[in-house]
Amino acid sequence: MTFLPLSSDAELTSGALAAAERQVELHGGRISNTMRTLLGHVPSFEVYMGWYTLRDELEPYIGERAVSLFAYAISDANGCAVCAASFRRVLVESGDDPDAPEVTESEQLLLDWARLLAAPPREVPAEFRARLEQAFSPKLRLMLVAFAGQTVAMNVFATAGQVPLDESLAPYAPHHP
Repeated sequence: MTFLPLSSDAELTSGALAAAERQVELHGGRISNTMRTLLGHVPSFEVYMGWYTLRDELEPYIGERAVSLFAYAISDANGCAVCAASFRRVLVESGDDPDAPEVTESEQLLLDWARLLAAPPREVPAEFRARLEQAFSPKLRLMLVAFAGQTVAMNVFATAGQVPLDESLAPYAPHHP
């Protein structure tokens, strides 16, 4: 049982159905359980779907793979099974091993940062911030922090809302000890 309602198409308003159609048209994919839950309140859905806009803006700068690695590392460190499984699927389907990816220096920096962001973000060490300043322009850092914040927000929503794992994600669910 979920904490938040998971609406069927029949239970959604016409505005919610239109928002879902726009989401698929703009960003592809399908409506996940998390999205379906958010569709119970269209303004909330639209705010959270801003994550996709940020993702699309980041990809030309760091690449689709780096964006997926960054989002996966944040979600995994936050213990969000739904979000982590979603990013594991993206990585596995593109030929990566999410548990032991071969990464560039820049991607490793993003992975390390993602794990630090799952802890209190104010505790990111100054020397690590200096590395980020050397590696990424101010605009890119702004975009990365905004994207990380949206990813954490999605993690909180899915976890606190007890959103069930989509059936298609079950094979990709992270296995934590």
